[in-house]
This record gives sequence, C-alpha cells and structure tokens, in this order.
Amino acid sequence: MAVTDGGAGAGLPAALGGTALFPEGLPLTRVQVPDRAELDRRLDGILTSGQLTNGDTVRELEEAAAEFLDVPHVVAVSNCTSGLMLALQAFGVAGHRVVMPSFTFSATAHAAHWAGGRPVFAEVNEHNVTLDPADAAAALAHSEAAGGVKALMATHVYGTPCDVEELQKTADDYGVPLLYDAAHAFGSRRNGQPIGGFGSAEVFSLSPTKVVVAAEGGLVATRDAALAEQIRLGRGYGNPGDYDCVFPGLNARMSELHAALALVSLRSLPERIAHRGAMVAAFAERVAGLPGLALPRLAEGDSSTWKDLTLIIDPDEFGCGTEALGAALKAEGIDSRRYFYPAVHLQKAYAEWAGERALPVTEKMADRVLTVPLWSHMDEATVLRIADAVVRIQGHADRI
Repeated sequence: MAVTDGGAGAGLPAALGGTALFPEGLPLTRVQVPDRAELDRRLDGILTSGQLTNGDTVRELEEAAAEFLDVPHVVAVSNCTSGLMLALQAFGVAGHRVVMPSFTFSATAHAAHWAGGRPVFAEVNEHNVTLDPADAAAALAHSEAAGGVKALMATHVYGTPCDVEELQKTADDYGVPLLYDAAHAFGSRRNGQPIGGFGSAEVFSLSPTKVVVAAEGGLVATRDAALAEQIRLGRGYGNPGDYDCVFPGLNARMSELHAALALVSLRSLPERIAHRGAMVAAFAERVAGLPGLALPRLAEGDSSTWKDLTLIIDPDEFGCGTEALGAALKAEGIDSRRYFYPAVHLQKAYAEWAGERALPVTEKMADRVLTVPLWSHMDEATVLRIADAVVRIQGHADRI
C-alpha cells in the first residue's frame, strides 16, 4: 500500500485540506491465505474424493484445534453463532434468562434468543470492555428473583481475555454454566493458559475477519464429554444416524472445504499473533502520551490475538468524539468501524428490554470505541502511518 512521506502527525489532516495519507484507501480487514500450495493440495483431494462433509478433514481440524487449545474436545460447526446456540440449547435455557454483556457483537444475544432464552444485559469494565464480574453477579441475582436464570455468557472482546477466575466463581455461586463467546480469541491466553478451556465451553469464530480463517466456520471447545457429544449430535439435526432425531438440532456442520482452509490457516497462527502484537505495540508507542486515547488493557500475564485494533477515545480530552474521528480517518483513506456501537440493549431487536437494567458504563464505552485497520500481514510502516493520522487529527481536533 503506497503512502506519502512525512513524520508523525506532520501537516494538516486531509479533512482540513491536507494530503490524504492513504489515497488508494486502506480497508479495515484483508484476509491472508497462507501456504496456497498446501491448500490447493487439500482442496484437490477433497474434491477428488467427492466427500464434502462428514469427512477426515473436519476430524483432523478438530484434533489439531484440541491440541492447540489443550482441551479434550473440540466440535467443528458451521459458524460461531450456531455453536453458541447448540451449547445454550444443551444448557436448557429455553424459557429462562441468560445473563450476558451488552457490549458484544449482536450474535451473542441472538444465540440466546434462538435457543429460547431471554437475554439480560450486564455491564463491562472501562479498562478492557469485558464483562464486569460484580455486575454480572447483580444481573444474576436480578434474574433469579425475576423468574429464573439458566446461564452466564461472557465475551473475550477483541481477543482480550475476560476475568475468567471471578466469572467462574460468580457462575458457581449461582449454579449456572458459564459460556464464552470466544469469537475473537483463538490464540489468546489467560496467564499463559490458552483461551478455550475455561467455563463450560468456549466458542470460536473462523469467519474472514478472524485470525484463523475458514471462510465461514466455528469451533466449540469444552472439557465436558457429554456436552461435546450433544453439540456433535445437534450440528446434524439431532439425528443419531437412523433419522429418529432425539432433539431438534440444526444443520450446523462444517464442510470439508472450510475445514481445509482452517487447517492451513492454523499452521502459522503463533507467528501471526506475534506479528499482530508487535504491530499494536508499534502503534501504541507512536501514539504514547496522546491525550484522551487508550487501548484495551491486558492483565499481567495475558496475551491477545488483537483481532481488532480498537481505540478508546475520551472526547473531552482527545478533542473530538469517535464519529468525528472516523470521518477524519475516512478523509485520510482509512476505513474504521465503531465496534461495538450501539450496545446490544439499545439495538432495535432488543428495545423492549432496554430499560430493564441501567448500563451507563456500557453506553459510555460503546460511544467511545473506534476500530482501525489491522491485518496479519500488515507492515510496520503502514501501522505507523495509521498512528500518524490519528496524531495529526488529534492535533487539529478543535477544527475537525
């Protein structure tokens, strides 16, 4: 990607008449498919065999993922949402409340709804926008008093690990399973331990914006053999093989073709995660000291996939809000997204429950986040130029 010359923050922002730093445009995501030769070989073998589902490639992926995550069971599914749905169905949430963060992708809540549950939203903390265990406990107590609660859900937002120890204690106190939407977190670690083995189950996404890619797909990781078996059965309609379905399942199978892409993508994951971390560190160093700007804070000993490079903007200190910053970045040719805005409890789909619990922290954080481009193969010069754009926009924020 061609960029113009200039030091950090040099010149006027493009929004004020300066030269755009990325005149050709810089998209938010760009998928890298590593080792095309291996992928071509695998795809050719699958197509030649004529077996596009329920084959050896899916099983190979499940085994490789289980080894990487250090868990005994991984079940491949069509996508993360279907994995969450099947896990929640297994927990028996139909007709009951499910506590979860409102600062998450809408699929977290959608999965509970489609499994027959009733989402109840809880706060996140301000430092890393993951579920606040104290407010999760308050939401569980509220739900228990309101007619019963069946599960607690949490999200490793942007790949940042949740406070898994406190959340597990909270779930245990109320006797409910803890399910993680780990869509962003395949490769993240909590105090050195892979995300994937916490709670009752963790569900990953392999969609094109993730660090491990299957085009579309998901993985359910668990230490519970019975739960793994029920999800395995549920992904095939609940049909044990004789067409006498034991419960209403889904068509949530991953194809052999998607599994092949995921296997090839998995091979170089540690290197990609290390590179993404280095790019985030370079960005953070470039913007160090900039007023009103922070990144999600990792706990000591934790590591993130940095699925997203998300800025947390204090508009009073920075000089403008995320909407204005996003518009100014667009003028530079830089794509951005407000992940996640609006918070789920303020979306039209969940409007009837918006006022059930006050969520001031969630609403403040949703208004303050802006995600900028980060790819697994992005070079440092590009990352630094994105940082330069943010620096020079902030330097003229009173005019933006």
